[in-house]
Amino acid sequence: MARIVVVGLGPGDESLITVATLTVIQRIPHRYLRTAQHPSAHLVPDATTFDHVYDGASSFEDVYATIAEELIAAAQQHGEVLYAVPGSPLVLERTVAHLRRQTDVEIELHSAVSFLDDVWRVLNLDPVETGITLIDGHEFAEAAAGVTGAMLVAHTHANWVLSDIKLSIEDPDPTTPVVLLHHVGLPDQRIEYTTWSEMDRILEADHLTSLYIPSLGTPVAAEMVRFHQLARTLRDQCPWDMEQTHHSLVRYLIEETYEVVDAIEKLNPNDPSTDDDLIEELGDLLYQVEFHAAIAEEQGRFTMADVARSVHDKLVSRHPHVFGDVEVSSSSEVESNWEAIKRAEKPERTGIFDGVVLGAPSLQLASKMQSRAAKVGFDWPDVQGPLAKISEEAGEVQQSLMSGDADATLAEVGDLLFAVVNVARHLDVDPESALRIAVNKFRSRVESVEKLASEQGRVMKDMTLEQLDELWEVVKAYPTH
Repeated sequence: MARIVVVGLGPGDESLITVATLTVIQRIPHRYLRTAQHPSAHLVPDATTFDHVYDGASSFEDVYATIAEELIAAAQQHGEVLYAVPGSPLVLERTVAHLRRQTDVEIELHSAVSFLDDVWRVLNLDPVETGITLIDGHEFAEAAAGVTGAMLVAHTHANWVLSDIKLSIEDPDPTTPVVLLHHVGLPDQRIEYTTWSEMDRILEADHLTSLYIPSLGTPVAAEMVRFHQLARTLRDQCPWDMEQTHHSLVRYLIEETYEVVDAIEKLNPNDPSTDDDLIEELGDLLYQVEFHAAIAEEQGRFTMADVARSVHDKLVSRHPHVFGDVEVSSSSEVESNWEAIKRAEKPERTGIFDGVVLGAPSLQLASKMQSRAAKVGFDWPDVQGPLAKISEEAGEVQQSLMSGDADATLAEVGDLLFAVVNVARHLDVDPESALRIAVNKFRSRVESVEKLASEQGRVMKDMTLEQLDELWEVVKAYPTH
């Protein structure tokens, strides 16, 4: 039977490779390396590497399966082949696990020094007494679920892997201590004692980097990691997703936001099933955030971890009454503190309207502009002023209509709407919500008029305005008609 002889190249220091392994390497002419990215790889001359498989496969599981298939084919062709892997063949070597599960060829394993030996040495730990769980970084969300004790996470070969691990915790303590183990046992060894919030920013991780977590107080959020991985997979493999940019996604971000608003409007406190639509729409909106983060991560600009960290730190900073020693007695004081902190964070914003989002919906934009002006004293003392302004602006609309000037009419209608928003603001009414309520009420009444007309054997478009108005009054008097 064909045979695959598997040897380990140790943790990196070539002096740790056994004599038996060197003898086997010399004896077998057909040699294969899982990766040439290892300090001792040069000790396997004339070897075929599988580095190219990593570049072309859609997932690490596909990488492992492909390597196993190619090794089996090579063994059947040559009778015997050598397969050299980093570290020990028996420690977190997924390709070896694939090979051991098949029966097409004989597998011969040779012992080797694992990277674990150096890790325990530098950490000064006995893994048995400490009860350390060994985790594959690619499967952290699933493998670490429910584990709160000490963990050593291997295969943290890139900063995005460390970021994914950070995101797997729903509500982490950012000061949770962790240790980054980089090039252990080599001349450029780095042992970095850092925290959960900083672990993906300390160094440039590579295939000789691992992570030690002494303990975790928060469960792993497996769903968020799976969601993040989904966004990355779609970005890598779906033709439509691959074509998108931050700018092309703007329309979808806006659409999904309004669909969330619709779902909120349909919520019924007495009917839990109405939550389903909100869950779905919030998920769609969350995916838009993930999509933008996936694009940025691909460009090497920022990651989802940066997004989460940014908003977390901002909210902590702007809530000193919760996370600091500031005392407040009302929500208005909270708002005042919030604005003061924002000004301190953005000292370059010196104008009255600096920072107002001009792309916001018009009603919201008008209310925001008026509020900014009011903060510097430019405002009516009470609602009577804006109410009188509505009558004035309505008269000017009438005058513009009589003049036949379309541009003037457009401007005057805008002034009228602006005055209405001012009334809403003085009454502490959100104009967007108020208008939405009015629109929904109008829709409901028109649909009721249509239904009532149908019951009478009539069609709305064939009825006079007076006939429609009669049905309208019926609907108003009896809303449940």
